[in-house]
Amino acid sequence: MRLRDGVSPQIQQARELLMKTDLLRAANEKINVRGRPAVWAALLAFALFVAYEFYARHHASNLLQQETLENAIPTVAVVNPQPAARTDTIVLPGNIEAWFQAPIYAQVSGYVKMWYKDYGAKVKKGDVLAEINTPTLDAQYSQAKAALEAQRAQYNLAVVSAERWVALRKSHAVSEQSISIQLANEKKAKADLEAAEHNVNNFIAQLRFKTIVAPYDGVVTARNINVGDYINKEGNISDRSAVTNLFSVADIHKMRLFISVPEAFGQLLKPGLTANVTVPQFANRQFKAEFLTVAGGFDPNTRTAVTEFTIANEDKALWPGSYASVTLTFQLPPGNLTIPSSALVFQEHGAQAAVVSEDDKVHFKPIKIIRILEGRIEISAGLSTTDRLISNPSAALLEGDKVRVVQPAEGYEIKPEDIN
Repeated sequence: MRLRDGVSPQIQQARELLMKTDLLRAANEKINVRGRPAVWAALLAFALFVAYEFYARHHASNLLQQETLENAIPTVAVVNPQPAARTDTIVLPGNIEAWFQAPIYAQVSGYVKMWYKDYGAKVKKGDVLAEINTPTLDAQYSQAKAALEAQRAQYNLAVVSAERWVALRKSHAVSEQSISIQLANEKKAKADLEAAEHNVNNFIAQLRFKTIVAPYDGVVTARNINVGDYINKEGNISDRSAVTNLFSVADIHKMRLFISVPEAFGQLLKPGLTANVTVPQFANRQFKAEFLTVAGGFDPNTRTAVTEFTIANEDKALWPGSYASVTLTFQLPPGNLTIPSSALVFQEHGAQAAVVSEDDKVHFKPIKIIRILEGRIEISAGLSTTDRLISNPSAALLEGDKVRVVQPAEGYEIKPEDIN
């Protein structure tokens, strides 16, 4: 093998290998010297990360503990009792009726001869409304008069006979028994005569009903007959099976207003109360109604009391049977308060309310309920306007429990003005 520069190839390769090894070692040393700051930075970052994780977990643990302790105390929303309004207004439906309303029925049987007053006619007391032909009644009246004359003749004969028998007493021509019989016959004849007279008077009274007259001043609100209709005293007209009146006459110089008032306002119904009334036919006009009387009890089905008012009707604008919208304004006693109905608590001691004291503890106070309104309750005793009232107490709250007062979310609390 030829030597290069007097060095064998093996030695030359060994030298190159050694040279490469030295270069690699030098490069590694250079890298090690340059990478030490990066390692320290990584270690520092890791240490900071571990410290932060420890702090964060410790802080979260403290927050969880605090939140757990806070959640152990019930949270409540509170409201203050509000002064009750001095007046209260309700709108109720009502019925307007005439001051007097008289359905006129037939008292005798016959045929309608003529009617003289139609619907809406204004009449005075005694005005003739209709006339009735009564051929059967007329015949019975004639028969009664004839019977009366016969009884009068019988009575005259009995009087003469009794006088003659009494005159024969002195001569003892007749017995006392015979005289007594004649005197008794005279009394019987007198009684029969009086009965016949009463029978005739009865027919005379019935004949007066042939003429139908107005019982008082007013207006005709119904006419149910026509000329030729057969009517009878049972109230039937022609072929109608139902009982029907001939006329209806209403006195409308003053009207009666009937409304059904809920029992919550029962104690406020008293003399001096007035109401504003509107009717559909006069939408822009108001009528004043004055309290007249109230039924002394409530209907168990509707829990209302029938209340009667009067309305002056000089111009006859109001008609019987009208529907009315009645606005009642009541003067309420001062000093009452209102609370949300959700704040009411019923326990063995009766109605109560849960109040939060200054040290945030629950205390139950008895209250006296006056009436139940829409969404609220009016009370007369037990609370003041400064009390912090739990608006919706839980059934788990007990006397003396510690609570935490929070502000309710927007829209959660119902204010008194929102109800109106």
